[in-house]
Amino acid sequence: MSETKKGTPIRCLTEGGICVGLAIVLSYLKIPIMAGFGGFGGSIDFVMVPLIVFAVRWGLGWGIGAGLVFGTLKYFLGSSGAISWVSIIFDYSVAYAFVGFAGLFRRKYMLLPVAALVGGFARFIIHFISGVTVYAQYMPEEFMGISGMTPFVYSLLYNGTYMLPNTVIAVAVCAALIPVIPKLERR
Repeated sequence: MSETKKGTPIRCLTEGGICVGLAIVLSYLKIPIMAGFGGFGGSIDFVMVPLIVFAVRWGLGWGIGAGLVFGTLKYFLGSSGAISWVSIIFDYSVAYAFVGFAGLFRRKYMLLPVAALVGGFARFIIHFISGVTVYAQYMPEEFMGISGMTPFVYSLLYNGTYMLPNTVIAVAVCAALIPVIPKLERR
């Protein structure tokens, strides 16, 4: 088997495992926010950053795969914010797989913050769909002091309260990593 200069599937899988492991560790360092709003879950954390960096380094397919593995492991390693198998698939496996859309910017390290924005927005879309379809039946009569809202508005507000800060954090951290990433690329 010949090796290419930039790496092999073994190197990609190894880096993917490291990034997924780092994301799992970072998932335990979080600020829970949704309980105060009467919600089911949601927190502010740094878990998307290693997934985004990996996706930008290795591309869309590998990024989606790493996100899928992370999301599935995240549920089974201590998350309890699912109400059915559909919510497990949407809010964990698929949502984090969509962070891998940052891989659309493969090897474009100067666009790492844009990749973080795309990955965060893609994850938000899945959580939004889950909120409208799965969680609509559990929507409280009043949320954030607003009563009589539709499932669309509820899902937008609910998921926006934690996804907006998570995406902003990921964009800021990825912007700070721009000078460091090319040095890692040479290894």
